[in-house]
Amino acid sequence: MYDIKELYEAESLQEAVALRLEHPGARVIAGGSDVLVQMREGRLAGQELISIQRLDELRGVRLDDEGSIRLGSLTSFSQITKSPVIRKHIGVLGEAVDLVGGPQIRNLGTIGGNTCNGVTSADSASTLHAWEAVVELTGPAGERRLPIRDFYLGAGTVDIRPGEIQTAILIPRASYDRTWGYYYKYALRNAMDIATTGCSVNARLSPDGKTFERVRLAYGVAGPVPRRAPSAEAAANGRPVDRATVEAFGLAVLDDIDPRDSWRASRDFRRHIAVEMAKRCLAESVRRCGGELS
Repeated sequence: MYDIKELYEAESLQEAVALRLEHPGARVIAGGSDVLVQMREGRLAGQELISIQRLDELRGVRLDDEGSIRLGSLTSFSQITKSPVIRKHIGVLGEAVDLVGGPQIRNLGTIGGNTCNGVTSADSASTLHAWEAVVELTGPAGERRLPIRDFYLGAGTVDIRPGEIQTAILIPRASYDRTWGYYYKYALRNAMDIATTGCSVNARLSPDGKTFERVRLAYGVAGPVPRRAPSAEAAANGRPVDRATVEAFGLAVLDDIDPRDSWRASRDFRRHIAVEMAKRCLAESVRRCGGELS
């Protein structure tokens, strides 16, 4: 069923890096929910694989010394959803990854695999962009960190250099402090489906709840890579918490997105729903902040 040329199993991160250098054409595998499907379909026939499944140090969710939320790259979607840290500080990420596939996929699939695939439809991607995540990679030269917006280079392509392994994703405290958000996935089915468009918004209100102190918005399937919507953010930041701002916010996204036509939906339809999704997500973010639209 699986045409595997060779399987190498790393026992440590250092061994994984060494194996990556020795076998530059090999694919890294953790949960295998994407790679093994492609192999079964024949798209990766005869592939060498490097398994990092045994690297338990890359699992788990915790707060680091700087207050950033650290997601080990081998943390499964189910573990993220159930994490007390996620539920307390950034519940929207748990909600987003809980929309991935079915229970079996969520128990097996990892946040590292979901981001390293580089696909714009990944349910975690727009939320991680909206919360200004930082990607940590470890390779022959040591540790490297870069904003997630720079990690995605193009459709299905990410910035992983020779010998590197993605080891964690971090959400800085400045991104989640006093901030609440909402993710909206539009798909043809309610479950077991890829997003036609995904929209993630988060908001921070002024202490009196009258002003948008900071708003962030990101989309999946609105371009070749997940992307922020700076025009929409500018239309809300510093503005009153009212319905007029929400309307302006939604309309401004049309300046930021460039979706494509596909069998799932036309470009025009994606642009149409993107406006409504942005407005709904911002309104729900306000509610979760304890605010009220005037």
